[in-house]
Amino acid sequence: MAGRICYHCKQLVDEGEPHDCWTTTESALTEDLSEDLQDAWQRLREEAVALGEQRVYASHKSIMFSRKSCYFFVRPKKHFLEVCVFLGRALKAPQVRRVDRSSKSKVVHFIQIRHRDEVEAPVTDWLQEAYDYSGTAARAGATAGVTKKTKTPRKSARSKARASKRR
Repeated sequence: MAGRICYHCKQLVDEGEPHDCWTTTESALTEDLSEDLQDAWQRLREEAVALGEQRVYASHKSIMFSRKSCYFFVRPKKHFLEVCVFLGRALKAPQVRRVDRSSKSKVVHFIQIRHRDEVEAPVTDWLQEAYDYSGTAARAGATAGVTKKTKTPRKSARSKARASKRR
């Protein structure tokens, strides 16, 4: 039977066969991890779930932890777990590999976890802070009645020059 090669996962899909390579699960993302990384993943998940009510789901190559919005996610890699934590401030610590501004109010921190013992303070404290921040930021935006400033179009240099010639 004729088929096609999926652009995303590069697998042969028979004609007429349903195919959804974007659907994934936590177990599919973590099944190929080493024993140390499996243990680290289990510890990290337990710590996060213990923080309170939230939604945990797999999305593409990440496992997301979210309240109203995602407060951290994990990308399982071959040699480490890449943990991306959203906080309201930038951290400077040896565990933090990279820091990027993800929005006006959030800063994302990239942390690499290689062993179960690394899932302890200060990493667990940052997860708690991110969990709390995601709840307060969502409530502050909902109750504050956030209004956007209207932007006035800026005049180009050419239109300014024309205006000055007219005078």
